Amino acid sequence: MILPEIAKLGHIALVTPNLEKSLWFFRDVIGLEETEEKDGTHYLRAWGDFEHHTLSLTAGDRARVDHIAWRTKRPEDVEGFASLLEKAGTEVEWIEAGHEAGQGRAIRFKLPSKHPFEIYYDVEKPTAPEELKSKLKNQTYKSWRKGVSPRRIDHVNLATNMDPGGIHTWLSDNLGFKLREYIKLPDGPVVSGWMSVTPLVHDIAVMGDTANAGPNRLHHLAYWLDNAQDLLRAADIISEEGIKFTGPGKHGISQAMYIYVQDPGSGHRVELFTNGYLIFEPDWQPIEWTPEDMELGLTYWGENAVIGNEETTEA
Repeated sequence: MILPEIAKLGHIALVTPNLEKSLWFFRDVIGLEETEEKDGTHYLRAWGDFEHHTLSLTAGDRARVDHIAWRTKRPEDVEGFASLLEKAGTEVEWIEAGHEAGQGRAIRFKLPSKHPFEIYYDVEKPTAPEELKSKLKNQTYKSWRKGVSPRRIDHVNLATNMDPGGIHTWLSDNLGFKLREYIKLPDGPVVSGWMSVTPLVHDIAVMGDTANAGPNRLHHLAYWLDNAQDLLRAADIISEEGIKFTGPGKHGISQAMYIYVQDPGSGHRVELFTNGYLIFEPDWQPIEWTPEDMELGLTYWGENAVIGNEETTEA
């Protein structure tokens, strides 16, 4: 029997109490391109994203995450995950094709922490309008057309006041994520972990957060910039709009450079992310960090990274 596999992070669906301001932030400041608007939901992607969308925005009475979506390696993997999850005692809901613009049939379910996930395979990959289309056959839109202009979606980071180590184990046992780096208390539990199904050092992170009530919080979503110069350019663009941010800095964990900025319409936090390293070794052993390492691990240099004592939004 071939076990179902997740290929990559697909998209994140956000709800915002101020849709107009959130659209301005993600379209004009961050620089995402809007694929379409359907039934009040706006679907966006970066210039290097191929799928129909990597972000959707919908108006609501409070900021929250509707779902975080993952694409499988094969069409039959969606049903395969549905079967495995149900056997493991997870309630699975089928979402019919067309319910979400540009996407085929999918399943939705919740982690033990109640973070809402979606798994799909079939998805549209529309070309860009002719006036926005790149001349490169391997690129969707013209790059650097507006705003920060990240290339692609990169990862999500979840926060919980539950045992994060238990969530890491669940993600590994049920969805096939591999632990890459983690923080462990001396003779105690794992309090944060970075996991992936790709060579990225993390497609998802789950960190303990006792400062914010609730098991299912979104700490941030991340978009990828090609290099450090792009990150410094992003700092100028965000500053010109009068938006405060944290960074630039460099993580020890992941070795990546960052800026953290919050959408003024919703409070959802975005990390602009670059550099770092990739993992190709099939026998990779997860890297352990301790609380004594954290000054180096979270902020190798630069302005201190945003961690669990900052406000997070509900997932």
